Amino acid sequence: MTSFNQRLLTARVLEALERRVKQFRRREELWPIRVPPEPVALEHVIQEALGEDSRRFDPGSLRSRTLLRLEWDDEVSWEVWVIALPSKTKLYCDSDGEETRLLASGGRNEGDENDRIFLRILAETGGQAYGIESAGGAPTRVRSSITDRAFWVEFFVDLFEVTGAEASVRQAISRQAQDRPDFQTDVEEWLKVVIPTRPS
Repeated sequence: MTSFNQRLLTARVLEALERRVKQFRRREELWPIRVPPEPVALEHVIQEALGEDSRRFDPGSLRSRTLLRLEWDDEVSWEVWVIALPSKTKLYCDSDGEETRLLASGGRNEGDENDRIFLRILAETGGQAYGIESAGGAPTRVRSSITDRAFWVEFFVDLFEVTGAEASVRQAISRQAQDRPDFQTDVEEWLKVVIPTRPS
């Protein structure tokens, strides 16, 4: 398929995504993030937009950047990523290797303030605000386009406390519950392992 045809297909998908995002609901407690009644399968939107041409379309070409990727030793991974729509609205998606879902929209393409708000809500609700659930223990590798380590400490403290994964964090750093001064310290130590500090 030529690059021109690929651009045409991409434009049709983006138009369909723009229409779908207009149906997302505003909820006061999530502002400025908007959410659909339930997560929307990206595959279904592409199928509706392209029909038989959907088989020739690469959904990965829509990706603007990855916000967060979590990996576990059993080769399981989960990631949250962004589609930048022509209207400059951000569309937040998640992928688990089997399915990609549209979770929420919010803000403009400039800056990362809305990205952080989206992630904070994800952590504080364990994903339930977006119709998903966080399960399993602490991942063994974390990657993100956001490099603010203090933000990630707060994020993972909230996420692990909501999902009851504290024990897996302590196990990962070989620390007993009675030895720890507080859980935030555990998360700080854990992050040093899963997001190694880059040499200056």
